Amino acid sequence: MRRAFFCMTALLAILACAFGQASSSDTQTLQALLSEVRALRQELHASLNRTQSMQILLARFQVQEGVVTKASDHLNESRQKVFDIHMHQKELAVEAKRFEDALNSAETPQQQADLQERIKRAKSELDIAGNIAQQQETTEIQAEQQLRDEQDKLGAIESQLDELIRVMGRPAE
Repeated sequence: MRRAFFCMTALLAILACAFGQASSSDTQTLQALLSEVRALRQELHASLNRTQSMQILLARFQVQEGVVTKASDHLNESRQKVFDIHMHQKELAVEAKRFEDALNSAETPQQQADLQERIKRAKSELDIAGNIAQQQETTEIQAEQQLRDEQDKLGAIESQLDELIRVMGRPAE
């Protein structure tokens, strides 16, 4: 009887240990799974944030590219206007020189007066064209500065995109 009692006690002890281990093992497994799910959730949240940041930066990049293109077009227009004004100045200078040469060979006082008036008008137009050229050159300088500023902004966005791509490429920490 003692032996039966001892066997029953041993059997109950073994069963208690077995149930305790199974319960502990299940709890540990559940805790591990729960920790992994939480880690995956955090990683997914971080990935979504990076993706949203990437989309925002790409939109900003496209807008800034448009601004740079517009600034570049404005600079090209300014340069063309400066070129056109300088060509007009050269034409006016040639015309004034032609009138001065004709003045030396004018035969009548009426021709001389007419040529002097034309010379005066050509020189006046040349002065006006000079002022316009100065203003347009100032506009060109401002357009160059604006283009550089916008290109710098575009470069900064490109750097942010490169950094975000680099961060997205490395494994989660």
